[in-house]
Amino acid sequence: MTETRDLSALEAERDRIRAAHLKPAGERPPSTARGLHHTALISSDVERTVRFYQEVLGFPLTELVENRDYPGSSHFFFDIGNGNLLAFFDFPGLDVGPYAEVLGGLHHMAISVEPERWHELVRRLTDAGVPHEVHSGVSVYFRDPDGARIELIADPLGEMYGLSVL
Repeated sequence: MTETRDLSALEAERDRIRAAHLKPAGERPPSTARGLHHTALISSDVERTVRFYQEVLGFPLTELVENRDYPGSSHFFFDIGNGNLLAFFDFPGLDVGPYAEVLGGLHHMAISVEPERWHELVRRLTDAGVPHEVHSGVSVYFRDPDGARIELIADPLGEMYGLSVL
């Protein structure tokens, strides 16, 4: 069965939502948030995850503690710059199943890196045998050891492909 979508109707709906909700930068109230404290993903193998994120991607491990919500489970953190953390849980003894992109779930996580670091990280992914795709010369997409889709983007925080999104 072939899906047909009315692209002009979808664009009109985006225009309607934009007109109803998007205020010019000078008219927006300040956010109630300070920033992203951490994003937490699930790891099936703590040491494999640490090796991948620390050794391949260069995100230093900053802490490894017991998960307060599930005895025996680990909660560990990586520095992804700018005061932001990437965290993981493992759940030994639980069958959490394989990674899946589902409605309400994670599609991908984009992490900004300096352009010169971006080129180095693409090389490190290649050297480590990690399948990846480069898009637009500034984004590289790949999956972590548990299948989560990660993007490294050379655009500055608050920009995407030359467009200010903040």
